[in-house]
Amino acid sequence: MKTSSIVRKRQEPLMQEYLKQPTKAWVTDVAFVEGKNLDKPFQTEVCINEELQESFGIGVHRALGGLHDMPNPGDMLCATLASCFESTLRMIADRLGIKLKYTYVKVEAQVDVRGTLMMDKNVPVAFQSMDLYLKVDIENMQNKLPLLLKATENCCVIFQTLKPALPIRIKHELEMEETVEL
Repeated sequence: MKTSSIVRKRQEPLMQEYLKQPTKAWVTDVAFVEGKNLDKPFQTEVCINEELQESFGIGVHRALGGLHDMPNPGDMLCATLASCFESTLRMIADRLGIKLKYTYVKVEAQVDVRGTLMMDKNVPVAFQSMDLYLKVDIENMQNKLPLLLKATENCCVIFQTLKPALPIRIKHELEMEETVEL
C-alpha cells in the first residue's frame, strides 16, 4: 500500500542501508550521572544523550525518605515507556495511513519499597507491575485499529524490553469516528 507517509519516506533508505550493512543498525543510547553536590543525598542530575547533553534534576521518592521535589527514577522509567509507546504508535499510524485525532498514554509502575529499604528479603527490589493506559481517537479505518495497536506493542523498544521482566497491563480506551464521503 502506497501512502504519503513521512515516516516511510525517512525510514525506507535507512532500511535499505541496514539490509546491506546490518552493523549500521546498531545504536547506543546514553545517559550518565556525574556526581555533583554529593552532600545532597536526595538529589542528583542525569544527563541524557551525549550529543545533546540534556540534563534533568532527579530526586528521590518520598516513600524512601526523599523530598519528591523532582522526577524520580521511577517517574523517568514511566516517562520512557509512555513516550516510546506513543511515538511508536504515531510512526506506525503514519505508515499505515491512519489519521490520529488524539492520543494519550499514561504509565503507572507499582513497587513495594520494603525491598529497596532492605526490610523484607522476600520483597523484590524491582517494580512488580506496570499499567499502560491508552486512549486513541482515529478517523475511519476501524478495521486497522487492531493492527495499529498490535504493531505498536511489537515495535515499541521499551515495551518489549520491559515486558519479559514484569507484567505490563495495557488498558485501551478507543474512539473512532466514521467519516462518510459524499
